[in-house]
Amino acid sequence: MLHHGEGLRRLTDNDNLVEQLKQDWRRAELEEEDRAMLVYVEKLTRAPWEMIESDVVSLREVGFTDAAILDINQVAGYYAYVNRLADGLGVDLEPYWDLNGDDI
Repeated sequence: MLHHGEGLRRLTDNDNLVEQLKQDWRRAELEEEDRAMLVYVEKLTRAPWEMIESDVVSLREVGFTDAAILDINQVAGYYAYVNRLADGLGVDLEPYWDLNGDDI
């Protein structure tokens, strides 16, 4: 979570939230929408064959539009794909650079 954690830290300006997410997102102080999204994404990532209509409905019930649900699905799928490519090929991640060009 080094790379994504730093991006989230800049986006939210909330060090506490980033640390909570690094430890266990299930225990983090999250809005209902964010928690529902992470439940969906975890299931999609860990057991995609178990996805059912009610998984999508649960996102609609907390306010996500169908377009937003599609975005969530596509981003989760893309990251799963890219991570499996990198892991399968033994690719090391490049150092993360901040906006000033400093290695993080």
